[in-house]
Amino acid sequence: MVAEPGGSMDVRYEGAEEAPEDRKPQSDEARSAFVPPAGVEPPEPPEEEHPTSEFVLPSGLRTEPGPEPEGSAFAPPATYSAKSSPPAFTPAYGVPLVRLARDAPWQDRMRTMLRLPVGERPVPEAPRKEDEQGPSVPRVLDLTLRIGELLLAGGEGAEDVEAAMFAICRSYGLDRCEPTVTFTLLSVTYQPSLVDDPVTANRTVRRRGTDYTRLAAVYQLIADISAPTHDEQAHEVTPEEAYRRLAEIRRNRHPYPGWALTTAAGVLAGAASVLLGGGPTVFFVAALGAVLGDRLAWLCAGRGLPEFYQFLVAAMPPAAMGVLLTLLHADLRPSAVITGGLFALIPGRALVAAVQDGLTGFYITASARLLEVAYFFVAIVVGVLSVLYLAVQFDAQLNPEGVLRAVERPVVQTLASMVLSATFAILLQQSRATVLFATLNGGVAWVVYASIAVTADGSAVMATAAAAGLVGLFGQLVARYHHTSSLPYVTAAIGPLLPGSATYFGVLAIAQHNLDQGFASLAKAAALALAIAIGVNLGSELARLFMRAPGAAAARRAAKRTRGF
Repeated sequence: MVAEPGGSMDVRYEGAEEAPEDRKPQSDEARSAFVPPAGVEPPEPPEEEHPTSEFVLPSGLRTEPGPEPEGSAFAPPATYSAKSSPPAFTPAYGVPLVRLARDAPWQDRMRTMLRLPVGERPVPEAPRKEDEQGPSVPRVLDLTLRIGELLLAGGEGAEDVEAAMFAICRSYGLDRCEPTVTFTLLSVTYQPSLVDDPVTANRTVRRRGTDYTRLAAVYQLIADISAPTHDEQAHEVTPEEAYRRLAEIRRNRHPYPGWALTTAAGVLAGAASVLLGGGPTVFFVAALGAVLGDRLAWLCAGRGLPEFYQFLVAAMPPAAMGVLLTLLHADLRPSAVITGGLFALIPGRALVAAVQDGLTGFYITASARLLEVAYFFVAIVVGVLSVLYLAVQFDAQLNPEGVLRAVERPVVQTLASMVLSATFAILLQQSRATVLFATLNGGVAWVVYASIAVTADGSAVMATAAAAGLVGLFGQLVARYHHTSSLPYVTAAIGPLLPGSATYFGVLAIAQHNLDQGFASLAKAAALALAIAIGVNLGSELARLFMRAPGAAAARRAAKRTRGF
């Protein structure tokens, strides 16, 4: 132990080595005032000393909410206002190059897309904007189903309804969607990707009615929704605006009142009787019978009776008028009176739609519609047969051969066919702008039919098919020009071609117990009806095949749903 001057004492023990310099305890002067003592956690550095990260969210900017859960039905579609999105996967055999012309009607573009599998549909031409938000999926599906319901209830073919539904979904960004139409049931399925759960909605058509003015308004709405985005004159239709216009279409009244429809039915029957050789008296008698039948059908409809009984009672007054002329021994043509009344009842519109669905691959819908036509046809036969059977019991001298005598009056019959088509257009509630073309188209149809069947003494079935083919061709061309449905230009024009004579002759033969002749005539009537439907469809397909819109490079694939190649 060594003492130093000044009172300080340095104590050392013998045998102890001197500690190294770095192990010596530091003096108070060597310690920093900012160093925390042992056992105390160091405080966090001040905020300004944090290093700046490029991933740090700036102050004042809110974060976006997280995406909807996978497979959520409320998630917005992947694209909006872009006509399609990139495919979710590429098939092993590659994606075929399919170009859809911008100037082509939306019906052609959507039919082409429907015949392609989902993975082969073409890539969009316009990319989606980053800040663009689309409507919710359930709202788009509901709008699609409501528009499809109006089209199917108006008598449109299943393929055209599916094309319209696909056009609406695609316009609002739902590219991976599959619409399905089966007579009274509409459904549409949307699957965002292969790993997401699909969203499906459906709607049932409870009531159907004929209003081609409403049908044209729905087509205009679809055209506005599916208008290309590059068109400067096109106005983007939001789902809210589409709902508003759809409500206005539903609220609009029919263009013609009830008394006008009844008058049109009478004039139609009178014009049909003139086609078969009747004069002014026959015209008025046939018109009176058709008016009575129409009023009875309205009465049954007001009481809630099915359409079968409505057709049955509507066919009885014209037959009764013909029997009355026979009992009075009037030198007139009772067969023309009865046949004229049948022209207003034969369901030509439903028959054309049924055959069109069958030819385009919609066999379930086609079968249901053909069954409906068969029911209506049976109702007409039962109504006329009931009256003729009573007439036979009262020894009425009904001459079936009178139906077969061809009368050649070119000018009078051509005018009568045009009047028949015009009144048929009124019964279909067509807009006044389409009545003129339907009238002219009906006159052309009768001229072609009479030239082959009457003047050239050719086959009635071949003449009917040729005339119906021209009707379908002209109607489809005009419809493609206006980008609307072809039904207003076609359905009324086939009125002069309806098989009223063959139907009456078959019913009369059955009433006179000539079953073989009766069923043979009814089979001929069915053949004529099928010739009308096939001719109209063939004319429409020829219009699409040889007279496509300029620049349309994509052809619609044929329906190969039941063949293995």
